[in-house]
Amino acid sequence: MNHTLLGFVILYLVVSIGIGMYAATKVKNTEDYVAAGRSLPMFMVIAMVFATWFGAETVLGIPATFLDENLGGTISDPFGASLALILFGLFFARKLYRMNLLTLGDFFRKRYNRPVEVVISIAIALSYLGWVSAQVTALGLVFNVLSDSAISQAEGIMIGAAVVLLYTLYGGMWSVALTTFVQMTVIVIGLLWIAKLVGAMPEVNGIAPVVEHAYNAGKFEFWPEANWAAFITFIAGFLTMGFGSVPQQDVFQRANSSRNETVAVWGTVIGGTAYFFFAAVPIYLTYSATLVDPAMTSTLLAEDAQLVLPTFVKTHLPLMAQIIFYGALLSVIMSTASGTLLAPSVTLSENVIKEFMPQHRMSQKKLLWVTRAVVLVFSLLVVAYSLWALQSETSIHQMVENAYKVTLACAFIPLVAGLYWKRSNNAGAGLSIVLGLAAWITMEFIAPEAALPPQFAGFIASALGMFLGSLMRK
Repeated sequence: MNHTLLGFVILYLVVSIGIGMYAATKVKNTEDYVAAGRSLPMFMVIAMVFATWFGAETVLGIPATFLDENLGGTISDPFGASLALILFGLFFARKLYRMNLLTLGDFFRKRYNRPVEVVISIAIALSYLGWVSAQVTALGLVFNVLSDSAISQAEGIMIGAAVVLLYTLYGGMWSVALTTFVQMTVIVIGLLWIAKLVGAMPEVNGIAPVVEHAYNAGKFEFWPEANWAAFITFIAGFLTMGFGSVPQQDVFQRANSSRNETVAVWGTVIGGTAYFFFAAVPIYLTYSATLVDPAMTSTLLAEDAQLVLPTFVKTHLPLMAQIIFYGALLSVIMSTASGTLLAPSVTLSENVIKEFMPQHRMSQKKLLWVTRAVVLVFSLLVVAYSLWALQSETSIHQMVENAYKVTLACAFIPLVAGLYWKRSNNAGAGLSIVLGLAAWITMEFIAPEAALPPQFAGFIASALGMFLGSLMRK
């Protein structure tokens, strides 16, 4: 075990906690906790959008999928994920910002009614279980690699979850904003420097040889086979993330924390665009490992492709590069985990639990503590789900892909129709949710591998429900 490397990683974790706890001093009420007082400047919003999405699946999951399959295997992320951010910035951020909402669930209450708000808020919160668990699982993997298996991945999951919980619990969105800005700096500078080091290796010799080798190996095959079943599956994978990620509290929360609507729009668009292009860096690093050490890569591909990049860095790069890489890796994971842990907790406390509490006793201070309690409970659920996923050998990329099925099936259409179709109403929203969820769940049981994926069947049924319900009743 490299104690120097481990010592620097522990120091980085302590600094992150310190920044998060400092941010907690800025939290005076629920709006500070949830939206950082709607006061964040452009550079900080860009940092949050970029770093929140640039998570474990981007550094470990996407490159592993690229090695196992090809570029087409990454259609959901980064292609679909980037689309979601850009769409949200261009078509949703300005309208929602002007409504002065605290959560996305508030929109569904204002535009439709209380039942729609509750059902969609619960669906949004549930979608985060896989998303946050993917980050925590990656933290467990990092601790396992760093300690040469002295810390098991299960123990690493619990340690990582505890660290993220600690600074998110108290600082909320202020903690997310301040720690993310520091973490994004580490991510960009660290990974670019490591890419330069790897490119200077004689086996790699720059970017062009890696691209050429990957091209000759068929890794840049993107489009599906020339048949309708493959094409529909391909498009469904793209839209599951591309549309399903739009009605999400974390994306809304970042835009809503902006100091004005212009920052909300362009901070999200620029952050999403930066995410798409920078996602190529981990792919480049991981594929370079196949040129530098083919034997190691082949062994790890048979075991777990997600281990290729962290193992390559640890065994082939100097100590300083290892420190920078693992600092950057922890940065991307913790920035994503903290933001996506806060989002569902806020949604549940504000849009579900709050309405069942005695309103005359519900001061801002008490509501803030209720939100923090939900953060704690949701963290425990994340750890339990992560340990189950570890046993069932579910990959990080799969966990992220699965996260947005429920919101595609029941939340995207009510959001779009509520903003852009004046005739949409409560009946349409209700029927959209019922038909979308029914079609998705039914297909998951009877035909999970069908040419038309279950969540896409739910998406179509949701659109049909909104159209019929809104036209049948005024």
